[in-house]
Amino acid sequence: MKKTSLFLFCLFICSILTAQNLDYQIIENISYTESEDTYAMERCKLDVYYPQNQKDYSTVVWFHGGGLSSGNKFIPEELKNCGLAVVAVNYRLLSKATLSDCINDAAAAVAWTFREIEKYGGNRRKIFVSGHSAGGYLANMIGLDKKWLQVYGIDADSIAALLPFSGHAISHFAYRQSKGMKDTQPSIDEFAPLYYVRPDAPPLIIVLGDRNMEMLGRYEENAYFWRMMKVVGHKETYIYELGGYDHGSMASPAFHILKNYIKGRYSAVDN
Repeated sequence: MKKTSLFLFCLFICSILTAQNLDYQIIENISYTESEDTYAMERCKLDVYYPQNQKDYSTVVWFHGGGLSSGNKFIPEELKNCGLAVVAVNYRLLSKATLSDCINDAAAAVAWTFREIEKYGGNRRKIFVSGHSAGGYLANMIGLDKKWLQVYGIDADSIAALLPFSGHAISHFAYRQSKGMKDTQPSIDEFAPLYYVRPDAPPLIIVLGDRNMEMLGRYEENAYFWRMMKVVGHKETYIYELGGYDHGSMASPAFHILKNYIKGRYSAVDN
């Protein structure tokens, strides 16, 4: 028993030392668009945060929240120093851009990651797409509706997994507001991830706050999303509800689920 305990303790210490010995580099404001539009050239930038002395690592493409009308790219603290690369993305915002522009920018950033991440030591077969709120919606859209990535020569099914945090499954509220709809009036059309449920989509890990504390109906629309993915025969759709956390505060504990999922799939993350 003592020998087993000592062995486990040594493994724990080694994992900590390994994480501490990684040397991380961040390269900021890389353009991922070829558009000559002034606003696109301003907003379509990303940061790459990666471990320099590690190869074949997993990468998380991270889209910030803000209702599609505000927010800026950042490297989440919870994803630092754990053996992962992070690609943090800015995208065009409403009302200076259209909803299609926002989704197209998300697709362009993911396509950039597929093209470029191996130059930094990553593995293009280990690219995960995530984001909080509006960022989760963008992750859902480009992962479920294949046409957005097809424009850039990327098969959406090449994404290792989608991990939306409190993202819309129905059409985004900003889009519904622009059509004169009330917040209590749902819509499922070509701008709703639910419109594209299919059995061959990437693994889908849905994380939400407490259903009684989330934004209006956010848990319930995602529960229906989860159910419809199951109904069409998708084999890897999961849903997690974080009791006691509201829409904003749920992101921090949600990263624990994200990292554990990646670790379980590739054993590439040190907690």
